[in-house]
Amino acid sequence: MYIIKVKGVAKIPDYVQLRDDAFTLLAYFRVDRPDKSLDKIGLGEKTEYIMQLVREMPFGQIKKLEF
Repeated sequence: MYIIKVKGVAKIPDYVQLRDDAFTLLAYFRVDRPDKSLDKIGLGEKTEYIMQLVREMPFGQIKKLEF
């Protein structure tokens, strides 16, 4: 699974994409509202870990997640 942090522009907020190994979009959520999207794909218990990575990542970087 991959995580991508994207910088918003103008009225579009910053957001995060989670993609599988085939790079199919699994979740797309605002940086400040991750809860429902992560719960929906079964990663609700990993929210804190994922959001810590998001806070540390620079915008535009792709990082592979290992659980």
